[in-house]
Amino acid sequence: MPKRILQGTVVSNQNAQTVTVSVERRFKHPLLHKTVRKTKKYRAHDETNAFNIGDVVRIQECAPKSKTKRWEVIAS
Repeated sequence: MPKRILQGTVVSNQNAQTVTVSVERRFKHPLLHKTVRKTKKYRAHDETNAFNIGDVVRIQECAPKSKTKRWEVIAS
């Protein structure tokens, strides 16, 4: 099964080797037919602490790195 890849914006980089990435998805409401925006935050592993708040990054699923980290940053 392929690993999922998501694109989002870094909203926090306060922890060592970890960034928090906010990913937005858009979909049409099934009844109202209005475009809805939902965001979700993912904690991702950043080995070199290279990314800062506001950077647009791509994250990929990986094996668990800690209690909350299941994603890693693959590119900016």
